[in-house]
Amino acid sequence: MTTHARARRGRRTLIIAGAVVVAAAVFGGGVALGAAQVGTTPHAAPPADSATPPAAATPTPTPLTATQQLLHDSGDPNACAVSFTGEGITDAPTLESTGNRFLHLPIPAQEGRVFAGWYATPEAASARDVASRINGADAVTCGPDRELTVYGAWTTPEDLTATGTRVPILMYHQFTDKPEGEEGWLRNNFYGVTAWQNDLAYIRDGGFYLPTWDELAAFIDGRLLLPPRSVIITDDDADPTWLNWAVPVVDQDRLLTTSFVITSARQDPTPSIWVQQRSHTHAMHEAGDNGKGRMVNWSEADIAADLGTSAQILGATEVIAYPYGHYNDTAKAGVAAAGFEMAVTTEWGYVTVGSDKLALPRVRMNWGMTVDDLAGLIG
Repeated sequence: MTTHARARRGRRTLIIAGAVVVAAAVFGGGVALGAAQVGTTPHAAPPADSATPPAAATPTPTPLTATQQLLHDSGDPNACAVSFTGEGITDAPTLESTGNRFLHLPIPAQEGRVFAGWYATPEAASARDVASRINGADAVTCGPDRELTVYGAWTTPEDLTATGTRVPILMYHQFTDKPEGEEGWLRNNFYGVTAWQNDLAYIRDGGFYLPTWDELAAFIDGRLLLPPRSVIITDDDADPTWLNWAVPVVDQDRLLTTSFVITSARQDPTPSIWVQQRSHTHAMHEAGDNGKGRMVNWSEADIAADLGTSAQILGATEVIAYPYGHYNDTAKAGVAAAGFEMAVTTEWGYVTVGSDKLALPRVRMNWGMTVDDLAGLIG
């Protein structure tokens, strides 16, 4: 090939190569331009004036109050959160159950002062209106928000002394519907059903205050004022006549009573929300070697063990009733060793500030007594 021919061929090759480069550039630019025009490029930034607005900020939830938190954590639709207010009162809210009795009302303490109870309104607390005083003898009622506030009142030690309250603890045993009563040496133990109905109606309608056992303990210690017309209703043994004849009247009148149960004989739950079951010992309601109750025959350790069994069954260690009313210093030591704070006897009398908590007297109700007799005993 001549030199001239090789030069022409080289120029043609360069021309073809250049055409290819130009075509590729034009074609590529056209594709890029077209892509920009139809918006198909996935990473293309949108125009500044069409930017997406920022998402709205999530609002911060309002914190729950202490009572709302209690209700939330309980998960119980019947729960009622109770708050306590009054001068110097700092007790935290507690949960109660609507329809049940109040079970967790505190008894505040302040140096040099006497607590005078919880009330439904500030005005009632200021007036110390007994009809509006709230305690464990009352049923819990709550508003739609399931919250309740109660108001505390205070008084002085001098006022406690001047009031001079004496608390009768009524003692019943068995019941009968026979107009002529029962026969035998236990005749006096049986109380007429009609007389029982009349007694409870008198207490229900007479403006009486029914203290709980923790209130009675605080009263004895001089920390709590109880109204002059205070009374505690008790029954010993929890036998079938009590369950069949007496409890229905308690339920009807909605009056707080205490049934002293022999737990070796009865371990069933309480028959009514108005009946609090407390210990009449587990297996000491039998005679010992000397004809007296085991309570005055057993050792302190044996007494404490028996009462510990009873407490475990009943879930309460506030008070016991001595079987047959028999007790001595060893019995009292056994009661205290088992963790009980109080014990009731069959000795006649009233509870006052400073009474011996392990030897509390009671007012016995016998066959043949009437509501007039009751009125004379409790006012």
